Amino acid sequence: MTRKLVLLTNDDGVNAPGLMALKAELDRVAQVEVYAPDRNWSAASRTRTFHKPLRMDEVRLLDGTTGHVSSGAPSDCVSLALLGLLKQRPDLVVSGINAGVNAGEDITYSGTVAAAMEGARAGIPAIAISADVGGESSEPANYAPAARFCSCLVAFVLESDSLPAGTLLNVNVPRLPAGRPPVVKLTRLGGQAYSNYLVTGEDPRGRSYYWITGDPLTEIPPKEKGTDIWALANGFISITPIHLDMTEYALLERLQGWENRSWTEGV
Repeated sequence: MTRKLVLLTNDDGVNAPGLMALKAELDRVAQVEVYAPDRNWSAASRTRTFHKPLRMDEVRLLDGTTGHVSSGAPSDCVSLALLGLLKQRPDLVVSGINAGVNAGEDITYSGTVAAAMEGARAGIPAIAISADVGGESSEPANYAPAARFCSCLVAFVLESDSLPAGTLLNVNVPRLPAGRPPVVKLTRLGGQAYSNYLVTGEDPRGRSYYWITGDPLTEIPPKEKGTDIWALANGFISITPIHLDMTEYALLERLQGWENRSWTEGV
């Protein structure tokens, strides 16, 4: 029986530990082809490169297998693969594992989610996976729980054929205590996941600089119950179905009268 094909990418770069941890697990359930950027593109969103040529080279991955590395953004990597560099159309696009969660309104910044969106745009089901992997202390970041969960999810999606074209799953895995089985919640997107603020200073040449940063919210408002932010705060794995159609249909209906308005009045 022919194994299903998974196109694997990320936004942390081809040598990122999250990519390799995920590939090791996905190799057990599918044929995996890696097309990843040559550097970190975190918060790149759906950057596309149209103003200059791109490079795509074969590279030996850290596990000794062959992958492909691009000079472009995560969205470019997926586009290049789907537009002909990958000779077979993949059954699934997987992006991750991102170091840190991508939840709520902030997913529009994410290069990880953007790469999955390119798969969905091409009519291929996709999964973006991000995780709170730690690594802030002396203990190394731990991608293993998220990688194991993602391989189970990928196997299920490939077998069940349950994701329609044009959709993706945004998956976030909290830091799981050792020995605790994962608990999954199907969620909607939350609001703001971080409190943003501005750090200002002066460089050695006397010029001002500005650094936009933020901290995860410590108090979750009641309105967030059922969202990805709420799930993560309570130690649950969050799976949020995302569709590329961002039309606000309720507002579209309310604004129908605009079509009959005279748009020359007051000009």
